[in-house]
Amino acid sequence: MSSFDLADWLLDIWILATASLVAASCAMVGVFLILRRQALMGDAISHSVLLGIVLAYLISGSNSLWVMLLGAVTIGLITAWLSESLHKVSRLQSDASIGIVFTLLFSIGVILVSLYTGQIDLDQECVLYGEIAFVPFDTIIWGDMETGTDIGPRAFWLILIVFLIVLISITLGFERLKTVTFHPSLALSLGISIPFWHYFLMTLVSMTTVASFDAVGAILVVALLIIPAASAYLLAKSLKSMLWLAVLYSQLSVWIGYALSYWLNSSIAASIAVSAGLLMIVTLLIMQIRKVQQKRHYLQQLNTEQA
Repeated sequence: MSSFDLADWLLDIWILATASLVAASCAMVGVFLILRRQALMGDAISHSVLLGIVLAYLISGSNSLWVMLLGAVTIGLITAWLSESLHKVSRLQSDASIGIVFTLLFSIGVILVSLYTGQIDLDQECVLYGEIAFVPFDTIIWGDMETGTDIGPRAFWLILIVFLIVLISITLGFERLKTVTFHPSLALSLGISIPFWHYFLMTLVSMTTVASFDAVGAILVVALLIIPAASAYLLAKSLKSMLWLAVLYSQLSVWIGYALSYWLNSSIAASIAVSAGLLMIVTLLIMQIRKVQQKRHYLQQLNTEQA
């Protein structure tokens, strides 16, 4: 294998590793969004965090990842709070309240990016579409800039940290999240704070979104938050199995989507999103075929008993 082929192979590995971590993180938090009927909240936060990133930069004057992450998480929580407050104090439906808040905050973020585009290394198209193919070129140098060791893409290490935080948080808080999600009345009687766990989940969503969208774009983040979890919901019989299935669907989407983008020479992020949708369609078709077969089997048994 030539050095050129080896370099290309390493680039593919970094891209796939980053996309896989993004997909797994989104799938895990997406499960709880689907079960709590808050799928649109993932869309809202993934767009409104743009305002948090811009404000964090303008206030601090730093483009540090942790400054951006703090700003994005703060705006993500504000989005959730404003949406819920608007729903409670008005007669608007929950989805309408979410739509109003996130479009307003996202629009403000776009305006600020346009006004300060010369000072901010960010643009609307980057946020919306992303380009994961460029991930391997923004690396972290360990040590001196000239003689230090290149330890890999910045996006990979950021999403790895967020993935571990999400995994540990869901593992430790599994029973409480499960109770709050399925039995809120029981949670109240047991003294479990529903608002705390709601905003805890929104924090995880915000962290996952801001760690992901710079690499893959907001559109793919929304797709990975919703579609793998929704596909898993169709098949799962328990919360644990839904989490495992959602992660499995997300990984299949990444690998099939990457192969599809290579074959068509198209956008990697778009191909992954399309693959996630196709997998869900296949799941729906299989379920319909099963239902038809079960119905036929039932009718055959009924005819046999009557005969």
